[in-house]
Amino acid sequence: MEDAQVGWIAAIIIGGIAGWLAEMFMKSNQGLLMNIILGIVGAVIANALLSLIGVTLTGWIGYLIAGFIGACILIAIGRAIRRSPA
Repeated sequence: MEDAQVGWIAAIIIGGIAGWLAEMFMKSNQGLLMNIILGIVGAVIANALLSLIGVTLTGWIGYLIAGFIGACILIAIGRAIRRSPA
């Protein structure tokens, strides 16, 4: 789940920052815990998607970028699901 160069505490901090940046960029209103979750899960998803096209992001900066991209994707998916008719 975590990058080999980023420990759990760093993953939580960086995930929180990435989630918060995505929240500001996407103009959504999530809480701190949701920002952390979106950032961490988003980083995992974005790294998986980027690896399909041969791009690898590592370290703190890479984790932050991947977390931001992934969190934006997750926010967009959440909005699409909430807006779709049941």
